[in-house]
Amino acid sequence: MQDTKPNGVYGTPPAELADISAAAIQFSPLIPGSGQLEEQEVGSLGDMVVLAPPGTVERRYTIALALRALAPGGSLTVLAPKDKGGSRIAKELKGFSCDVSETSRRHHRICTCPRPPLPTGLDDALAEGGPRLDETLDLWTWPGVFSWNRLDPGSVLLEQNLPPLSGRGADFGCGIGILARAILASPKVEHLTLIDIDRRAAAMAERNIDDPRTSIRWADIRNGTNLKGLDFVVMNPPFHDGGAEDQSLGQAFIRRAAEALRPGGVLWLVANRHLPYEAVLKTLFKRVTPKIEANGYKIYEAQK
Repeated sequence: MQDTKPNGVYGTPPAELADISAAAIQFSPLIPGSGQLEEQEVGSLGDMVVLAPPGTVERRYTIALALRALAPGGSLTVLAPKDKGGSRIAKELKGFSCDVSETSRRHHRICTCPRPPLPTGLDDALAEGGPRLDETLDLWTWPGVFSWNRLDPGSVLLEQNLPPLSGRGADFGCGIGILARAILASPKVEHLTLIDIDRRAAAMAERNIDDPRTSIRWADIRNGTNLKGLDFVVMNPPFHDGGAEDQSLGQAFIRRAAEALRPGGVLWLVANRHLPYEAVLKTLFKRVTPKIEANGYKIYEAQK
């Protein structure tokens, strides 16, 4: 009997646009618990469906990983909204020597092709899109993670205004560890839990933070943290999900922070000025103090 290879999926393509087996292995770095496409054996997958990332470097890297993991002749489907990289997919696949069929539905471009016997350009795309030491940041980073090639101005503002913290705390949405390094500069910090929904960010934070006082988790904070009795939480919460603004993300982060803090514990939060977090802060914290507003951002200190 012929050995049937498993199928894979990257991200959450709309069900009406791609036929995905319920048994397909999920490989998105943004879905905690997923497999790692980087570690998938060459030629080990039968078919693969990829909801392509919008960034060019990240998208080409992901497609190259998928082609490497597919068995020769295995089917690859890559789709994305037209205005978020979809219009470029066919050309990029042809650059890997793929014979592409392209269709358009529901504002998406959908490209399908068999895996060519000898794809070209995989090594260059994998090298360009993999982890790298950014000499300007002096940090390990990875294309596709939040603010991967620049300092986020909100995080910089929070870093500049954080007081020396003490006790046990957490960095919600830690990214590659920029805020964590500032927090850990205080010798009074006993332990810091770093949490991020992006596996790549958590992996880079592991490289960037060499401190025995830390633990790093790949997890979705919205699903709970199991942290209790913390002295402080620091966060620059996300407010986009799948490219669309979602103010409920930051509100969920604030609720999880309130659950994790002890009475008297403090939350330090930076947010874009237009985001309406005051109401949820005042509901969950006994004292909410606006600390600074600058460059389109605002910082709050909130005491449980």
